[in-house]
Amino acid sequence: MKWKVLAAGLALGLTLTAQAAVTADQVQTFTLANGMKFIVLESHGIPNANMYTFWKVGSRNEAPGITGLSHFFEHMMFNGSRNYGPKMFDRTMEAKGGANNAYTSTDLTVYQDWFPSTSLETIFTLESDRIAHLTIDPKMVASERGVVLSERSTGLENSNMRMLREEVNSVAFLAHPYSWSVIGNESDIKAWTQEDLEHYFRTYYAPNNAVAVIVGDVRADEVKKLATRYFGGIPKRAAPPAVRTIEPPQKGERRVFVTKESATSANLAIAYKIPRADNPDFYALEVLQSLLAEGKTSRLYKALVEKQLATQVGASSLDGFDPGLLYLSAVATAKTEPAVLEKALLAEVDKLVKDGVSDEELQKVKNQKLVNLYREQETINGKAQSLGTYEVFFGDYRKMFDAPAAYAKLTPADIQAVAAKYLKKSQRTVGVLAAKED
Repeated sequence: MKWKVLAAGLALGLTLTAQAAVTADQVQTFTLANGMKFIVLESHGIPNANMYTFWKVGSRNEAPGITGLSHFFEHMMFNGSRNYGPKMFDRTMEAKGGANNAYTSTDLTVYQDWFPSTSLETIFTLESDRIAHLTIDPKMVASERGVVLSERSTGLENSNMRMLREEVNSVAFLAHPYSWSVIGNESDIKAWTQEDLEHYFRTYYAPNNAVAVIVGDVRADEVKKLATRYFGGIPKRAAPPAVRTIEPPQKGERRVFVTKESATSANLAIAYKIPRADNPDFYALEVLQSLLAEGKTSRLYKALVEKQLATQVGASSLDGFDPGLLYLSAVATAKTEPAVLEKALLAEVDKLVKDGVSDEELQKVKNQKLVNLYREQETINGKAQSLGTYEVFFGDYRKMFDAPAAYAKLTPADIQAVAAKYLKKSQRTVGVLAAKED
């Protein structure tokens, strides 16, 4: 009875939220003659807007010797262009009431601008100037090189799991660029040349390699007029070279053991090979992650945290343009040996593969997935991020609107099938991080 009441309440909430969600016919698009695509969603609830620019360049586009360049340009793009000197991008935007951020991943570099809608033209002026006329000044390069080196060392020192994840990736991938970290190898960061930087920028920061998403209190016709004025004159370039390396099939379990002097308890990360983001199994794999490690009712939380084998558990995935990884992770309690934690975690994986999941357990996760989808669409930031993500990874922003139905139609048999298909011993890489022995 309690489950029926809960399900009915969730269904009502989902229905009400869905009624307020974005529909595909509200989204407008246009592509400039130089190949730069714009996705526009008018949302007039508040007098604000955003611009998310998705550049199809990440660490997968690098090579040994120039690793980390994608992330480095995330820094350099704020450090001077023809009409705006160092730090003037931020200052000009802030003077107009705006703010910004950016992130780099294995597959993308994304620049995020938030601003009063009256400042749209200023934002287009700033963004177009740094695309067309970025200054790659050697003095600024030297300064930012030092910042990135510090960021790398500090990040690794502060995060045991991040350090372990890097080691796991380097073992899970023998050939593909996903094997190295987004921030790059220390020796490469120190050795980039001016020629490396200029060539990389010319290759990947071409308008035909970007998708811009503008959401908020704007008019699509005005966006198109300003986009044509400020971005239309930036020359189209040859398409960037394709990533040709295909990771060879994994033929058995791989293992890596890492020691860290400051570690107070063991960290465990188990990574399974999964397909690229646009694979039909995507939604079932997303649900599988949540069933295993999202929240206090998840399988791993109950089996590891509640039984005091771990202080925390997690699941995440490397979803990209190429086949990636599904990570299951746990941080051991001080008294738990890594082998004991690993055995308990893998027992839960094997149990799911063998026995599957119940209708009630699956429905709970499906409801949460749908709630999260609609919550993302309640803000202009969530809308921009989702539209851009579906456009670049799934090939069409419209596929975002298929997601609710894709989750809804999943059955317990679907989840058990993907678990059996991907959570195999032969397809996993096991990483353990522990304190350095005396």
